Parts: sequence; structure tokens; C-alpha cells
Amino acid sequence: MEETLDAIIVGGGMVGAAVAAALGQAGMAVTLVEGGKPPEAIAEDAPFDLRVSSLNLASQGLLERIGAWSFIPEARRCPFRHIEATDEAETHQVHFSASDLELPHLGHFVENRVIRHALWQRLAEMPNVTTLCQVSPVALIRGRQHTLVELDDGRLLAARLVVGADGADSRIREMARIATHDEDYGQRALIINVRTCLPQQDVSWQRFMPHGPQAMLPLPGPHASLVWYDDDEITLSREALEDEALRLAIEAAFPARLGGLEAVMGCASFPIRRRHAERYVQPRLALVGDAAHVIHPLAGQGLNLGLQDAEALSDRVISAFQEGQDPGGQRPLAGYARSRRPQTLAMMAAMETFHHVFTGPEPLRHAGAAGLAVAERLGGAKRQVMRHALGL
Repeated sequence: MEETLDAIIVGGGMVGAAVAAALGQAGMAVTLVEGGKPPEAIAEDAPFDLRVSSLNLASQGLLERIGAWSFIPEARRCPFRHIEATDEAETHQVHFSASDLELPHLGHFVENRVIRHALWQRLAEMPNVTTLCQVSPVALIRGRQHTLVELDDGRLLAARLVVGADGADSRIREMARIATHDEDYGQRALIINVRTCLPQQDVSWQRFMPHGPQAMLPLPGPHASLVWYDDDEITLSREALEDEALRLAIEAAFPARLGGLEAVMGCASFPIRRRHAERYVQPRLALVGDAAHVIHPLAGQGLNLGLQDAEALSDRVISAFQEGQDPGGQRPLAGYARSRRPQTLAMMAAMETFHHVFTGPEPLRHAGAAGLAVAERLGGAKRQVMRHALGL
């Protein structure tokens, strides 16, 4: 065992790397433990990956402050200025526009691998941040002044704070014996990358259907990521279609506003589940991102919630560090949990409501559609919802 670190971050995905970058930028001694390989560079003309995230303005601001945003090539990010949601018949809708808040845009759609690579490029600039790849924790040993993390290669690390950022099936959460509340929605989301007949768009839209929504997320150039929710069996049968058959199925089922599709570039599906940790912190330990909460992806807020965790935790930990206090002590960790848990629960409740209303019986769906029309007319409430969704 070497000297005691300020923090060990377990999980080198987007949220874990963001925590490591924020703490490292503040001069803290940090080790990032990642079970896989380090991210590889992506050519600007490489095909778009299926895993795409919506970065709201708050998330973009965090990436700018920790010096990672400049590593995301402009050619790999797509700004969007409008969000629209409609009912099944497209007779009721609610429209959100950046101009309503006098903003240049509402956010960007960026591939996960591009965001992660940008963060790791920033970490490489920090001499006080060490990255360990293809190793995993096998034990946590608690002490009053620090926590020991034993790795599967025999190394033993000590730190005043351990951060679990290792995803929905978090090993750190499991070793800390933090229980979760889970729900399986009985749905799958089919993610489809397509080349469109239309040029690059600046609007993301979603249509609520009885078996789950259909959504379009614009990507740079004449490309888009489509999301098609349905029950497991139907979604898996669509995933098994040949590309041309899937293209025809999309054009037949999706709204006409999608326009024509030139080609299907790839697809994959995943089950829709909710998972929420009973607590976000323990002595000298904090959970962030999917290790703490997995919400319904209906509004695409999962990564934004995780990056809000990263910022809330790092702000409090850095403040304690700079004041000469214990960065893994009770005060910063309790403050983090108090700030993040209510906001996450509120977002979970909103997504649960949307899911159950628009996939419920017809009278409930009709009420939901009417609700969209009412929301469209409430300008002040719309602006407040937008500010919340943007992290402002």
C-alpha cells in the first residue's frame, strides 16, 4: 500500500471520469479504477455509435469548467434548439424552444464514447490523477481515517473518500451492502441509427404511443438516433430484422415528419428498468450516477442526473479539502445526499407519471394528451419546466 489518497473513483465512465477530473483539477490526489480498457480516439468521420446522450446546458457547463468540453470535436456534437412531445394522434403537443429562455440552444446530442474520451484526455493532463485499467475492486476495508480498496491484481489502495461510479450493477454498492429498490417496466427500447433524407435538424421530438414512445434525436449531418419502445417480444423481433426491412417498418410506423430514411446504420435494444439505492452515502463512501439511480429513459435525463451528482459531490468535497477539512467526512457527504436525493426522486416521479399515463388505459391516455395541450398554453410553467430540465 502506498500513501493515502484523497479519493479513489471506481468506474471510469462519463460520471466517474467527471468526478475524477473535478477533484484532480482542484489539486487532490486521485486514483481512477476502471475495469475495462481506456477509451480509444474516434476519427471525426467514423460512423456514429448507438449510445448517444443528451447533454443539457448544466452538463455542458460542468464539462467546460473541468476542461473537457474543448476535447469534444464540433463534428461529433449536434446542438438542438427545440423539443416537442405529441400524443398518439398528433393532435395535442407541447413545444419547448431555446428562444423562450433567450438561449442559443437547449443542449447537444453527443455519443457517449466521445464524451468519455474527452474526459480521459483531460485526465491525462493532470499529474495528480492516476488511472488504473482492467482492474476491479474485490474488497472494501473500512477505517476511521480512511478506506482501503483491495484490487483483483493484489494492490491495496487507501483513500479518505471512495466514490462508486461503477454503474447500475455497482460492485462498490454491493460491497457496501447498500440495498436498492428495483422495477422492471416490461419494455425494451430499440435504438436505431439512421441516415435521413432530411439535412441536420435542431429539434428532438417524441410521440407517446400506447406501448411506449417513439423518439428522434438528431445527430450531426443527415443522421439521427431513433428510439422505439415496445414490449420485449415485439422489440426483439424488430431488432432481428434485416436493415432494409427495419427501414420500411420505421417509415410505416413513425410520424411522417421523420421524412424518408436512406439507410439503417445499426440497432440494439435494452430493457427498461428502474433502480434506486436506499442511500447515496456511507462513512467515507458516496455513490454517483447509475450506481445511485437508474431512471426511466423517457426524457433522456439519466446522464444529466449523473453529471449533476458529479458536480454536487465534487463541489462539497473540494470545499472541505480547500478549507483543510476531511474531504471524506460526514459534512460534505451528508450535504451531497441532501442535495441530490430529493431532485432525483422528483425526476423519477415525473418519469413514472408519464410512463403510466401514456401507456395506461384509453381514458388515462386521453387525459394525458389533453394535459399536453394545457401545458402548451401555460407559458410561465413551461419556462419553469425548461429551466429545471436544463439544470438551471
